[in-house]
Amino acid sequence: MNPQDQIRLELLTANMQNIKKEFPWQNVNVTRLAALLYALEGKEAPAEAIRNSYNMLKENTSRFSMFRNMAAIAISSMLSLHGDQETQLQRTLSVYEQLKQDGFKASEYLVIAAYEIAANTAPNQHIHTIERMKAFYEGMKQHHRFLTNRDDYIFAAMLGLSDIDPVVGVERMEQLHLSLKPEFRNSNSLQSLTQVLVLGGENRDTLDRLLLLRELLKDRDLRMDKQYTLSSLGVLALLPADPKVMIDDIAEVYAYLHEQKGFTRWSLNKEQRLLYTAALVASRNIDEARQDVLTSNLTTNITNIIIAQQTAMIAAVTAGAAASSSASG
Repeated sequence: MNPQDQIRLELLTANMQNIKKEFPWQNVNVTRLAALLYALEGKEAPAEAIRNSYNMLKENTSRFSMFRNMAAIAISSMLSLHGDQETQLQRTLSVYEQLKQDGFKASEYLVIAAYEIAANTAPNQHIHTIERMKAFYEGMKQHHRFLTNRDDYIFAAMLGLSDIDPVVGVERMEQLHLSLKPEFRNSNSLQSLTQVLVLGGENRDTLDRLLLLRELLKDRDLRMDKQYTLSSLGVLALLPADPKVMIDDIAEVYAYLHEQKGFTRWSLNKEQRLLYTAALVASRNIDEARQDVLTSNLTTNITNIIIAQQTAMIAAVTAGAAASSSASG
């Protein structure tokens, strides 16, 4: 196994147990995702720092705030990785309110979109970025009214943070959608895939790599052309690594995770485990690409995609857990 993958895997499993011990009553899926945030940074998760961020979050939001739901631990972990946590939280809360005033609906997805905008732009650029986010979102909705919903807020925010022209970007997404529809069907996952490819600045070789990776993974019984993993397959296709080497890495990381506490077949399903696997392998390849052939701009875009993947996973898991809890109540 690649030594860097081994290090991050050990961090992931150790971080999960550390955070779970500090927050024993929190949803385990969110705990697992918070552990991933630190592992991808190559860091141990300090339970006390996350607890401090969690307490600060509670002090600055109301009881029924979207910031206080099952996403709280994940957001607290993201804040704890930031140098100035209090300022970052206040800016995130401000952006969140601005987004709602601009017509976006309150949700866990909007919370995380607000965090990304606040973390990656200066305050005097917030309104401009929100306007760009809205242009992307409305453009997507114009083409795919029934596919475009709150779960697109995160990628719309990431597109808004990019230097891609909204009209050009939306048109390219539609071209990719039409091109890939025969392979992957008309679905939310296909829309997410086109968002990833546009963010990453796909070229004429990317789609060939996408289909090749799909087949290589299928041969290993590690299919990633599913609902939640298709966009991660797009991330892998954007990377310059040798496809066969990358598949070997994915197989090794997946096999290791499958045996670890909190990641076994009894703890999460195959698709979820592949999400963590892809994030770890892609993140390490990005680190290597910074020293190799990618331009700095493309590297930055792919790095932002990985951030979006992490936050999208957080939102999907917490939203699903909240819905399940509501149904059982």
